[in-house]
Amino acid sequence: MDIVAIIGGTGVYDPAIMENAEEQVVSTRYGDTRIMVGYYKGRPIAFMPRHGGDHSVPPHLINYRANIEALYKLGAKRIIATAAVGSLNFEYKPGSIVVVDQFIDFTKSRIPTFFEGDERGVIHVDMTEPYCPELRQVLFAAASTTDTGVFNRGTYICTEGPRFETAAEIKMFKIMGGDVVGMTTVPEVVLARELGICYSTVAMVTNYAAGISPGKLTHDEVVACMQANLVRLRETITRAIEQIPSQPGCECGQVPAGIRVK
Repeated sequence: MDIVAIIGGTGVYDPAIMENAEEQVVSTRYGDTRIMVGYYKGRPIAFMPRHGGDHSVPPHLINYRANIEALYKLGAKRIIATAAVGSLNFEYKPGSIVVVDQFIDFTKSRIPTFFEGDERGVIHVDMTEPYCPELRQVLFAAASTTDTGVFNRGTYICTEGPRFETAAEIKMFKIMGGDVVGMTTVPEVVLARELGICYSTVAMVTNYAAGISPGKLTHDEVVACMQANLVRLRETITRAIEQIPSQPGCECGQVPAGIRVK
């Protein structure tokens, strides 16, 4: 059975759902990555905290390529990524879960591909539907059993960080159709697609964004909201893991031949 991987974002440093967990170090051409592997109700799962176990890695310095390649080498076919986000949409109140379906990339310094013209060549991967539709539907159904305030669509604005956005930037993002703002889905989602891995983000709204929020934004506020909703987030992920089909029924794995990482 294929491995389901979980990438924990801010506030999610231990899924607390693993049986027979052990740490593995996976070597990639981009560096080594530490991953916890184990089982949930007999299904193999893997977990990595995106920012490190003590939130020591800022979003612009995360080794995205090492992380995704390591999960690929481990045999992961699905990735569930969690993310703390600010809301630009008054319907998406703090405490809401958004299973995002689109992104707009405002990152600046990150390398967004495995294929830079070396021996791997160059590819132009299709991102019309960036997040796996099958995985999204499973996550939405799972989240909907935990509480109200669950949304099956949303455009994620990805910024460089680690600073929060200005009020003017948020105003622009809202005009462009953004619903939530965060700092991590890109290039994760792109790299996963390049390797044919199903990827979906379950976003927890922790606050309203700058200029919408009644006060100044703080990281402590984000972490506090995530901690308050950890049980609900765990329930969403575990129920989703139970419902994910043994074999993908989507088109995420239909990437051009010959581009697999060796």
